[in-house]
Amino acid sequence: MNERENIINNRNQILIEEKNRELAENEKLIQKFIKDCEKKKITISVHNIDYIPTIGIVATHPNLLNLLNKNIKVDKEDLVSFQILDREFTKKTIFPGYLIGKNYMAMAHPYFRRGHYENSAFSPSFIDLFWKYSSSANDKYVNLELDRVRIDLTNRMLMEYDTWYGANFNKNIVNIEDGITKLASPLDLTPYEVEFLFGDVHSLNIKWYTKETIENNIKTVIKVFQAEEFKKPNVKILKDGVAYFPAKYIHAEFDIEKGSFRHFDGAIHFYNENEYLQRRDTDFNHNQKNDLQIKTLSQKLFKVNGDVQIKDWVELTTHYLSGNPLIYEYFEGKWPEKVNEMLEVLRNQRE
Repeated sequence: MNERENIINNRNQILIEEKNRELAENEKLIQKFIKDCEKKKITISVHNIDYIPTIGIVATHPNLLNLLNKNIKVDKEDLVSFQILDREFTKKTIFPGYLIGKNYMAMAHPYFRRGHYENSAFSPSFIDLFWKYSSSANDKYVNLELDRVRIDLTNRMLMEYDTWYGANFNKNIVNIEDGITKLASPLDLTPYEVEFLFGDVHSLNIKWYTKETIENNIKTVIKVFQAEEFKKPNVKILKDGVAYFPAKYIHAEFDIEKGSFRHFDGAIHFYNENEYLQRRDTDFNHNQKNDLQIKTLSQKLFKVNGDVQIKDWVELTTHYLSGNPLIYEYFEGKWPEKVNEMLEVLRNQRE
């Protein structure tokens, strides 16, 4: 056994010991939660309980959250209104992504976590911003994890931070021309450098177009924004046992007369290999130009209906595409200084 294998084995042993210790120390808590579930005719046992270092003590059971709280209503997009969540749960600033109930915490969907992996910490800093974002002028919705809840209500929480900041967007959206913009990571970078500096992003597709709607016999002119982020082909995610290429997607509608967004939502698109290669190297007009229509799987993660100010939209958009300098480049016309500095060092080393 080599040194690397020894390190991995030792790390795994430490994790096993930590898990056993946490489960033993929280035995009374676990048994109480099981009995509370029995009162609601939910059949679970210690086999449904686990300890995850990045989360805490977690209970897993099909549709557990809805069984625990019948008032949670999931809409046709798998989203839950914060009007319901704010009534049924408590939010704390130290718990972004978590909603505190009487004896458990509801959690935002795992696709908000790093690498879209269910046992990672939440990816900074979008979920924190979205949890804090509040406006009386709109309604906010989020996709929740329905099959798992956290049952330890302590203040212990793993926090991860990036040195990543939102961009200041001061363009007049009315004057943005309809059309498509495509941004890509530099071609001269190695895969590791793209991963380190550009978050494994291959390209960012952006489209603006104008449409007119008739609502209550009043014509409204809307500027529609779409963005889709494609990662490098090494980034995959398992969904229902199938490997897909995930692409973060943003859709927003700007009301020209009001000077603010009236709708904003984010999702993940799941492409198979053929779809991924077609869309990654084309643009939003692919289906209009090509007989091979792509209608990919999609999972909506959040939405806001109502008045959303431009500065809030920019901040949330930038952080939803966390670690991607291309969205910063789109809003600011340049990459963040830290990226420019590192690129200069790397390129000087090659000369």
